[in-house]
Amino acid sequence: MPPTSPNSPAPLYLALLFPFLPSDRCSRSTAPPEPPFALVGRSGSAQRLAAVCPRARALGLLPGLPLADARAQEPRLAVVAHDPVADAALLRALARLCEDATPTVAIERPDALLLEIGGSSHLFGGPQALADRLRQRMEAHGMHLREALGATPDAALAFARYPSADGMIGHLPVAALSLGEDAERGLRRAGLALVRDVARQPRAAIAARFGMGAALALDRLDGSAPRPLSPRREHAPLRFEERLAEPVATADGVRAIMARLIERACRRLARRGLGGRRFDMSLFRTDGQTHGLAMESGRPTRDPAAIARLFAERIEALADPLDPGFGYDRILLSIGRTDALAAHQPALEAAGDRVDDRDGDRVGDRDGDRRNDALAALIDRLSIRFGPARLLRLLPAQSHVPERAERRVEAQSAERRSADALSWPQPLNADPPARPIFLFDPPEPVEVLAEVPDGPPFRFRWRSIQHRVACAEGPERIAPEWWRLKDGALHGGRTRDYWRVEDMEGRRFWLFRHGLCDEPQGAPRAGGMRPPGWFLHGLFA
Repeated sequence: MPPTSPNSPAPLYLALLFPFLPSDRCSRSTAPPEPPFALVGRSGSAQRLAAVCPRARALGLLPGLPLADARAQEPRLAVVAHDPVADAALLRALARLCEDATPTVAIERPDALLLEIGGSSHLFGGPQALADRLRQRMEAHGMHLREALGATPDAALAFARYPSADGMIGHLPVAALSLGEDAERGLRRAGLALVRDVARQPRAAIAARFGMGAALALDRLDGSAPRPLSPRREHAPLRFEERLAEPVATADGVRAIMARLIERACRRLARRGLGGRRFDMSLFRTDGQTHGLAMESGRPTRDPAAIARLFAERIEALADPLDPGFGYDRILLSIGRTDALAAHQPALEAAGDRVDDRDGDRVGDRDGDRRNDALAALIDRLSIRFGPARLLRLLPAQSHVPERAERRVEAQSAERRSADALSWPQPLNADPPARPIFLFDPPEPVEVLAEVPDGPPFRFRWRSIQHRVACAEGPERIAPEWWRLKDGALHGGRTRDYWRVEDMEGRRFWLFRHGLCDEPQGAPRAGGMRPPGWFLHGLFA
């Protein structure tokens, strides 16, 4: 154990593990899915279970299982899209519920919290009483919980994940070392199934065979090596205030005071390495009335001129202009939301558009950074002038069906996306675009003549105009999303074969055949099968 001073309490850690955090989040929603259900994410080209509910786990469904196999095993399984960002937000909210127990609450993503309670547990009747108190609180919020105490952070977390160890480090399985599947498989093949088996081996031999991480994990379990926590800290909103002995009633005077407050706020943000996301300006009139101005930024900023311009835009966009009456005697600026913002070195950045490292590799594209900053500033100004809900941006969605492969969000909220969010696929420089930017909604029917039933179109008629195909590329086959099937709907139940075609005049189209020639779907026709139909889904520029 690490040494402690005679007057300080011995360190003690409490791990709170939420084994069903994603499914608990779905169960807490206003429209919870019916059990058994699973949360699904994409892994490469396959969809796999990212998390399951307790009932699905009892049926033998485990995370990582392909969705098709899970459906075959349990046809009644309901499916929900996995949202890691929402899971992380819930974990942060649960951490806030623990802050009255100890000031040291660390988030262990993706599903655990670590609390240092050595100096605070006596205030609640002891460590076990504090653990029971937190368990009842979490269960009241609809969360499944496993808690465990340990003399080190890693030990507490391991005991929570593997309760069969009965609080004995030596009885933990080697999986508690978190070395990865390959290292765990190698340890088991060497006959080392438990932590005590590994601990008996020379540290040098363990490090040589399985890396320094294995030896460090052993030392952190028993406290021989320190394992510092990164406690979650919530800073109070920054507030900057000016009280005026003489009320100010002119627009120029109000702007001057606001500029001084913004300057003070930006200096404080710079000292903390932060940038503001939400700014609230409150103007208090001498007769007791208050005028409030709120401004949000898509990116963290501490540029006084930019913030002042955004507040000026906000004032100009007001339906009722500010009426100072007999004057304002108090003006308050608060910053309710901040994010980390690294400092820049303008002198170095101005030396060239690109900065190279010692090997000559490009590190950053300053022109691209400036374009992104200019776009973010434009989004902020337009959102303030017209309202954030009026300015939208398209973001990619997890679907291979074209009309579902994007979603509309507020442009400012798109700037605040998590780093884990999806990004648009980037084609190779020489490749033409695989899909057009403009899509018809719904796709428009066309009459097609093909040389062979499953071949590309030879000639097609669209909007009463005949087009003769000069060249065609395809097909790109897209199977239906069978978990969304809707009888009679165009997007459900049938396979699509997409073709990129160019007519004799050089115009390019995106056509698809809806259904296969030997695919029985829908109501039987004369031949017992519904023939495939052709549709125009988009136009290439």
